[in-house]
Amino acid sequence: MRPSPERHGQLLATAAEVFAAEGYDATTVRRIADAAGMLAGSLYYHFDSKEAMLDEILSGFLDELREGYDAVLAAALGPRETLEALVTESFREIDRHRAAVAIYQKESRQLAAQPRFRHLADTQVHFEQAWLGTLERGVADGVFRDDLDIRLTYRFVRDTVWVAASWYRPGGLHRPEEIARQYLSVVLEGIAVPR
Repeated sequence: MRPSPERHGQLLATAAEVFAAEGYDATTVRRIADAAGMLAGSLYYHFDSKEAMLDEILSGFLDELREGYDAVLAAALGPRETLEALVTESFREIDRHRAAVAIYQKESRQLAAQPRFRHLADTQVHFEQAWLGTLERGVADGVFRDDLDIRLTYRFVRDTVWVAASWYRPGGLHRPEEIARQYLSVVLEGIAVPR
C-alpha cells in the first residue's frame, strides 16, 4: 500500500522544518524520523534518501514560485505594477513555504554544485531575468530613476524580500499582502517625510 498524499506532505513539512533549523548537512534521517514520530527505517518507505526529501521540498517551492512569477509577467502590467506583483508573490511564497525559503537561502549555493541540484542554478537565472527585465523596463519607460544600478537594485530587493523568511511566521499578525504593501511603500516611497 502506498503512503497517502496527506502523510507524504506531512513528512515533507516536518523534514523542511528540521532542515531549516539545523541545516542540510547536520540533519540526519534519524533526526527527521524522530521529529515525525517514527522509526528512521520507516522513513525510507516514503523517500529513498535525505537528498530526495530535500529535492522534493525545494522543487515544490521553486515550481510554485516560477508559476507565480510567470503569471505576473504574462499579465503584461506596467513595470511598477509588475515589480509590486513580484514582491507580493514572493511574500505569499514565504507564507506558503517559509521553511523551504529558509533552506534555499542558506543552502542553494552549496547544493547547486551537486548533480541532483544543478537545476537550482537554472531556476535562479530564470528568477533573476524576471526581476532585471522589470527594472530595466521601468528605467527605459521613465517609471524608475535612470541613475539606478539595475543589478545592485535587484540584489537589494531580492535579499531584503527573502530575508523575511527568517522572521516571518505564517498565521502571525500580518498577512503576506500587508507585509508586501509596507515593504513596497518603504522601497518605492522611502521612510522620510518629503521636505
